[in-house]
Amino acid sequence: MNVSKSEMPLWISLISLIGMTVFPLPVKANLREAGNKAAQVYCYMRENRNPHEVSWKATYALIKRQSNGIFKTSPEHGAVLIVESVVQNPDNFPDCGKYLGDLFDSSETKREMNNTNNEDNRYSF
Repeated sequence: MNVSKSEMPLWISLISLIGMTVFPLPVKANLREAGNKAAQVYCYMRENRNPHEVSWKATYALIKRQSNGIFKTSPEHGAVLIVESVVQNPDNFPDCGKYLGDLFDSSETKREMNNTNNEDNRYSF
């Protein structure tokens, strides 16, 4: 099969798409690991009397750095990852449940969630 130079990008794109569907990246496992790490950091910081805002900033920075997908993890999804990790592994995070409400009630988290929602709604009328 002879491929001209003008057809080469098309073939490379096609092969890449086929490769991504046949060999998908393990995104769910990475998100689970990121959630566990985030829960460890958030709970550790809160249990050592750090305020929510400081703990959340450090944790969300970790979540953004850990996620290796194309799309950014939203603050709301980051908070959900932490809650899921704590609820699924209560023995690993014995005293952390009392801090989970702050993830959804804090002004810092709400501000970040609103900023993300405003960006998402910029095309809706």
